[in-house]
Amino acid sequence: MRPGAWLLLLALPCAVLAQDTAASLFQRMDSNGDGRISEAEYVAYMSQGFYRRDLNHDGVLEPDELPGGHGKPVTLKAWQDNLRREFHRLDRHHHGYLSPQELMQPPR
Repeated sequence: MRPGAWLLLLALPCAVLAQDTAASLFQRMDSNGDGRISEAEYVAYMSQGFYRRDLNHDGVLEPDELPGGHGKPVTLKAWQDNLRREFHRLDRHHHGYLSPQELMQPPR
């Protein structure tokens, strides 16, 4: 798994990965309903995984809050910086938003 890929997996509950359709995921991420996902919408939605993992709500995922109970601490800023990089990798047309097709494509 490439660095940071587990961040994406943490952000989506297993039920979403198993049951969700691409259209309903896109609709939930598109908070303003304009038919596209902005960087801010992507980061806000995907940050939910951080908040769920941050059990003591200190803004840092400590090793015991990470998958497997080990790893280096991760700050909210680092988490969101990684999400912004992922957003730009997914935005293959470089137009500043994600279409449904871009959102559902495998990251490169």
